[in-house]
Amino acid sequence: MNVGQLFQQTHNIVRDRSAKTSVDKPVLLEGMDGVLIMLVLSLLGIGLVMVASASITIADSKTSTPFFYLYRQLIAAGIGLIAVMAIFRIRLVYWEKSGMILLALSFAMVVLVLIPGIGKTVNGSTRWIPIGVLNLQVSEVVKLFLMIYVAGYLVRHGEQVRSSLWGFLKPMIMIGLICLFLLLEPDFGASVVIMLTVLGMTFIAGVRFTQFLAVITLFGSAATLLVVTSPYRLQRLTAFVNPWADPFDSGFQLTQSLIAIGSGGWTGVGLGSSVQKLFYLPEAHTDFLFAVMAEELGLIGVVVVIGLYTSLVFRAFMIARKAESCGNQFAAYLSYGIGIWLGLQAFINIGVNMGVLPTKGLTLPLMSYGGSSLIIVSASIGLLLRVSYECSNGQAMTRKSSAASKRKTKKPVTRRKNKDLRDLIKEAA
Repeated sequence: MNVGQLFQQTHNIVRDRSAKTSVDKPVLLEGMDGVLIMLVLSLLGIGLVMVASASITIADSKTSTPFFYLYRQLIAAGIGLIAVMAIFRIRLVYWEKSGMILLALSFAMVVLVLIPGIGKTVNGSTRWIPIGVLNLQVSEVVKLFLMIYVAGYLVRHGEQVRSSLWGFLKPMIMIGLICLFLLLEPDFGASVVIMLTVLGMTFIAGVRFTQFLAVITLFGSAATLLVVTSPYRLQRLTAFVNPWADPFDSGFQLTQSLIAIGSGGWTGVGLGSSVQKLFYLPEAHTDFLFAVMAEELGLIGVVVVIGLYTSLVFRAFMIARKAESCGNQFAAYLSYGIGIWLGLQAFINIGVNMGVLPTKGLTLPLMSYGGSSLIIVSASIGLLLRVSYECSNGQAMTRKSSAASKRKTKKPVTRRKNKDLRDLIKEAA
């Protein structure tokens, strides 16, 4: 063997090893979904500008620092960027294996937040756990954890979900218990988003339509009962039907939002020139950021933002389809779930601002002020980027669930006729 052949052989070995390791340990930015990144950065950029504009007056009044909320949002954006980079480097198979752990963590968090001395109460709702300078909103973390759990369950027990009612109900019972704790905070909006997203994922997985319709009916009936039996929820509903009947009390927030949107016209009153954010519109930089944006940027700004959210959801679904084509069902279900979640939450927030839906305390993803929401949504974007990367690089091949492929045959044992909670948890895994 001459020197030239030896060099060529060494070069081929190094190249093969590099190609093999590059899939497991991706280089940041290389192989990422550019379209998804541009959509996210566009929404995040508009959101930061609007948070600065909408919060400048209230921040100056409360803290004497006009850009106090902007600085905090920038810190959250930085943490979110770190989360994206970290999650992008973790293989999806590890997330698939961690489904039951994340479900247990979800139960732990929704219980902890209700314990006096641990949970933080704001405006009558106990939804946050203080962690240093950050107030962690439990429902935001639980949303993502449950998407991962349900995606893994649908892969492991997909045939049961499609063929039997019990296979469909097992995860729904777990989700329902967590939503019950969320209602005790109370956080009705997060419960609705979680339940509808999970139902959407099971529908895509192929659950029988009659069973799906029955659960939807049951969920709708329960939600209606909760609204009717809760005075403050019923007040919100009546204010939504006719906010102008009591514009200075129950309908105040919605009427101010409608005034803001109507004042924007085609091109808006100009960035920073909103009148409604001057102590007229409550929560102008959080739940009603969209109304301030409509006032300052007009119909053109509204159309652009709605178009960006539509494109983001469509891109998530395209990534899910790509995962299906390369045989990774877990990645596909997870991508569908994230797309449904972000699209549904954006739709609800915009609908509330425009008076199409009753008032709910849900943020506008990537735009509204809120550290927990921004960080968790960023983490979900990291998962979407990882799905796109693995499928584009051919790492995800047609396979069964890692848990299912390693499942060992167990000796038959006599089961109790009556199932207790331990049986339910074991089957839900």
